Amino acid sequence: MFLGQTVESREPDLRIPLLEAERWWGGAVDDAAHQPYGDQDFSRDLAQVHPSEDGAGAPSNQAAPILVSTRGRSVSSDRPFRFAFTPEELKVWGENLRFVGERPASPDASTLSGQTLAAAFMDLAENVWTPSGAPDRALFTGPQYNTWIEMPLHPTQEKVLDYVRNMLDCGMPPGVVMIDDLWARDYGSWQFDLAAFPDPAAMVRTLHEWGCAVMLWVVPFVSPDSFEFRELEKAGYLLKDEHGQTALRRWWNGISACLDLSNECALKWLKEQLDELRRSYGIDGFKFDAGDVRDYRDTDQTNGLSPVEMCEAWGKFGTNYPLNEYRACWKMAGAPLAQRLQDKPPTWDERGIGALIPEMLTQAMIGCAYVSPDMIGGGEIVAMTAAGGIDQELFVRYAQIAALSPMMQFSVSPARVLDEPAFDALQKALNLRERYLPYLMELVEHCATDGTPIMRPMSYHDDSLEAAQCRDQFMLGEDLVIAPVLTAGATSRKVYLPAGKWEENETQQVFEGGQFVEIPVVLDTLPIFESVKE
Repeated sequence: MFLGQTVESREPDLRIPLLEAERWWGGAVDDAAHQPYGDQDFSRDLAQVHPSEDGAGAPSNQAAPILVSTRGRSVSSDRPFRFAFTPEELKVWGENLRFVGERPASPDASTLSGQTLAAAFMDLAENVWTPSGAPDRALFTGPQYNTWIEMPLHPTQEKVLDYVRNMLDCGMPPGVVMIDDLWARDYGSWQFDLAAFPDPAAMVRTLHEWGCAVMLWVVPFVSPDSFEFRELEKAGYLLKDEHGQTALRRWWNGISACLDLSNECALKWLKEQLDELRRSYGIDGFKFDAGDVRDYRDTDQTNGLSPVEMCEAWGKFGTNYPLNEYRACWKMAGAPLAQRLQDKPPTWDERGIGALIPEMLTQAMIGCAYVSPDMIGGGEIVAMTAAGGIDQELFVRYAQIAALSPMMQFSVSPARVLDEPAFDALQKALNLRERYLPYLMELVEHCATDGTPIMRPMSYHDDSLEAAQCRDQFMLGEDLVIAPVLTAGATSRKVYLPAGKWEENETQQVFEGGQFVEIPVVLDTLPIFESVKE
């Protein structure tokens, strides 16, 4: 297990003195609270997982053996590595390490003039991974509607149709509908529970007529003692532990067997099940949950695959389906996968809304560009239930972040929980997304071709220390600065603007860049600054 600040005692394979004002992004999205690295002590072993109270390890987000610097340097590998930062240096232990950048005798940043985060990132996109397209464009062009919070563990055909109809009737645009956990009879039985969904084909036809694509939730788990368990165990398609016995693993819904993702026949079986859902009912795609590194052991019998490679195999499987979503991935930079953040609680701190921008920027800097900031208002079901109600201001601010993120996903029905002023503020955010959607889709197409990130840290286009330390705002392409309000009851927002001239979206006031500016805000304010071309 990952134990925090420990580092193995042998000498590092790379020792890199940090440059003046240099900051680094990358590694694991789980560690975004510490990013950008470079101003404090921090260490991480990318082959391990964070601990959890149950001892199984915490569920994970995206991770990759990639570190990239605001001074045009990078470290990467095809294997997980261990690294440690101090304010003076970066040390790396690992195999097949690739270091790009200069190592000047002095940490004076001027010795690396002209070397940028953008240049280092594009070197990685050209030489370390291969951009291979984007997921289905429907994931960007309309909202995503996930049933999880409104009907956790008990979706039915009637509830799904009512949920979507209510969304559309209150003025929300059509989008992608994700039917979440327990639409099937058992885990591993990827067939509709006909007691809850008596006519799945009719349901899908109706949703299609309403302009909505349909996705189903899938995990690589198999319920013990089910018919599928017995058949898959007999066929040798289930993961075996070090003793050659079928491995049973605890996850958030109990204890299950695991499909052996290192077995090509097992993957072929799963693809047949999912393809049959598409043929029989018109299902458009799938939400691939779980597949976390914590679900596997180094001692498992996996045809030589390590735990991170089993997670990677789960991600690769999803490339069979253009309409997809993942939460846990290893080393899938450049892949055409929609990548969601880990479930968030409905809080204002760095576990909740404060985590969204740093985590999405970390996703972007490890090559996972097609990101979603979880379900608007929060998707962590225990915390959402315990909250006992919706903080309307938090919901609106969350929606404003999502509105100018690559993807926007709802679960809680806005019309059910928002009063008129809050709902009007939400509609304004949706209108802003519609206004900038052509620009966003241009960025998606560029990313699909050459890997250029959609969301970018401020330091991607500005080499100042002020930009390097910004983690509560972002750039959408090179022409928009997005600075959502992240504080409860805020009446103003301080924003850093890169060099040049920038026009504030609402007032059309033009500001000189290279400085912080402060603007007044109310509930419906989403600060957006557009580059003014000379």
